[in-house]
Amino acid sequence: MCIFAQRKQNWKQGGRMKKIILWGLLACMISFVNKGGQLYAQHSQPDTFEAFPLRGKIIFDGKPDEKVWSEAEHIKNFTQRDLDYGAPVSEETEVAVVYDKNTLYIAVWCYQKDVSRIVAKEMKRDFDYESDDNFQVMISPYNDNRTGYLFVINPNGARTDLQIYGGEDGNEDWNGVWDAKTTVNDRGWFAEIYIPFSTLQFAKAKNHRWAINFERDIVYENEAALWQGWSRDNTIFAVNKAGTISGIHDISYAGKYEFKPYVLAGRQAGEESGVQYPLKAGGNLNISLSPTLKLNLTSFTDFAQVEADRIPVNLSRFSIFYPEKRQFFLEGSDHFSYYLGDHNQAFYSREIGIENHKAVPIVAGARMFGKIGKNNIGVLNIQEAKTASLPSTNNTVIRYRREVGAQSFVGAFFTNVVNGTSSNQVLGIDAEYQTAHFLKNKNLVLEAKLTGSMENFESRPGALSYRISADYPNDLIDNFMAFGMMQKNFHPALGYIYRTDYDSYTWSFHLTPRVFTRYGIKRLLLKPWGFSLYNTHSTGQLESFHNETRPLGAVLKSGDRFEFNLIQAYDRLDEEFEISPAAHIVAGKYMMYQYSVELESYQGRRIQGEVVYHWGDFYTGYKRTLEANLGVNINKHLNIKTEYTFNSVFLPGVKLLTHEVAMYLNYAFTTKLNLSLFSQYNDLDEVMLYNFRLHWIPKVGSDFYVVLNTGYDKPVKEIDYLKPQRTDAVVKLVYRFLF
Repeated sequence: MCIFAQRKQNWKQGGRMKKIILWGLLACMISFVNKGGQLYAQHSQPDTFEAFPLRGKIIFDGKPDEKVWSEAEHIKNFTQRDLDYGAPVSEETEVAVVYDKNTLYIAVWCYQKDVSRIVAKEMKRDFDYESDDNFQVMISPYNDNRTGYLFVINPNGARTDLQIYGGEDGNEDWNGVWDAKTTVNDRGWFAEIYIPFSTLQFAKAKNHRWAINFERDIVYENEAALWQGWSRDNTIFAVNKAGTISGIHDISYAGKYEFKPYVLAGRQAGEESGVQYPLKAGGNLNISLSPTLKLNLTSFTDFAQVEADRIPVNLSRFSIFYPEKRQFFLEGSDHFSYYLGDHNQAFYSREIGIENHKAVPIVAGARMFGKIGKNNIGVLNIQEAKTASLPSTNNTVIRYRREVGAQSFVGAFFTNVVNGTSSNQVLGIDAEYQTAHFLKNKNLVLEAKLTGSMENFESRPGALSYRISADYPNDLIDNFMAFGMMQKNFHPALGYIYRTDYDSYTWSFHLTPRVFTRYGIKRLLLKPWGFSLYNTHSTGQLESFHNETRPLGAVLKSGDRFEFNLIQAYDRLDEEFEISPAAHIVAGKYMMYQYSVELESYQGRRIQGEVVYHWGDFYTGYKRTLEANLGVNINKHLNIKTEYTFNSVFLPGVKLLTHEVAMYLNYAFTTKLNLSLFSQYNDLDEVMLYNFRLHWIPKVGSDFYVVLNTGYDKPVKEIDYLKPQRTDAVVKLVYRFLF
């Protein structure tokens, strides 16, 4: 029997709330249209240009002074999105593009009248580009209004990159093979960027027409200027707002094979495991099945170089979501994503190769992802080795999406987890309608999905989940509504489940008018209404709700931000849960009233900080929380950031104080050699750990790591700092061959 053929649930329960949400969505979007209106297209001429074929040779030194750069067409018509919407960029900016058979070259001229105001605090790979002067290049070789690549540089030559999808989202952890060089003189800062065509996926064509856009951010002016599509309703992620580059022809496609073997040697010492000296080898083979479809093969995969997880203090009854950091799973991750809503994921890649923060050996695996025409495909199969507590397990994920219209899709999803004793399957279908022309020039996203799980390929009652949502993500009004359901027996073995057995109703309405600008305000941050409500699906009883109102909040023209929030929360506990051995929350029904104040200084300053103070009811007692972080830029090489969280919890007969401290120190010798230290202390979970990592890029695409992890699992008073309970030291080399 098909899992979707189960009897329909009674819609009377919660039906009134669903109608309120749907009618409220229509009323809000129609009533609050920005009648002043921005220009519908936000395009200026020229919005199309031709790449210039390279004749001769470019000396890649960050000085675009070769003859070819003067011959190529220069793009100069940049327009501000902020602060002065619609005005020309305040500092002269130019960009030109040339190419040869294998590479796209981009030259950038960022002139600046007062070069002492250039802000460039970082040199490391994947730097925080929102806090530095930067230049961004968005390229969509598919020109599909959906996907693309973003390449970002700062005046120091630091690089970061993202994969773009959906117009709003991006995969910040993708690392492409490309490079940049920069120079700074008394006229401004200048750059040369090279992007091998092997880094991009694109369809075969005699003459290519790609979507492309550029953005320059000037920190001291708090200014962002784009070549095209400078609407405040979008960012440079909006591929459909970009311009066009043409004239590219007779170029090579990705090499058929990319081989990245690794060798690893290390020392591991623990109180229980003793001392071991691992010596490993393995690698990844990437095969271009076509210019738009890639196959990854991996064997004896090791992730020793990955940054350590930060383990935060958790005072809630829910589990903590830890983000994926392993590059093998991050590249092309959008081709496998399937979000269930309400913090739940049908596929959570950390269910593969990790168990209780410890590595599970991966014997071999394969991933295929990319596009075939309008079809987006992601297929994954990973075989995990047997451990003392787990049998050998095979994991399969299949994700399919068919593009419909300009920005929409219909799709399907499947996972299968099999070991020697049991198996679990998940099957889902979804559809999304997205447009940038609702009410002429506004964004609208409508989405629906239906998902079910099976055990050993047999359906069982109460194993369904669905969600319907509507999103109006625009500058003046950002309005999101959704309702969903997850039955008690729904179980995705490869997923992350935050909560289950619920009916959910969500409505988040943000209003950000740009008023009082003469008083230094950039825009207000108001939240007239934002709530989430959960009923227990199996009983129909109210389980919890969270209602938040922000009557006061603003971003200033200086870049500083403040908020004041009023919060109402309700939680029904059917059984007690433990915060610490001395503090328990007993079963019952709790209504809580809470407040928060947030203050944040502008990220572009050399010293930047944020303070959040949250206070109010906490079940049977009272809680105060102070969160603070401080970032200090010593120079372009050295940056330090410290984060601190303090909780004081007062329960009947119990006073609980918790402290969590995390420090990030980064020293970049060059843009290719970086030293980082992450340390954390969490007294509630009795965690103290240090993660030291040296990362050297001998050539772009290859990596050398030296990693040292030490940790303690005892109260501070009992720690012998000279004798950590566990120490792992690793040296790892990954080298890239393209053929």
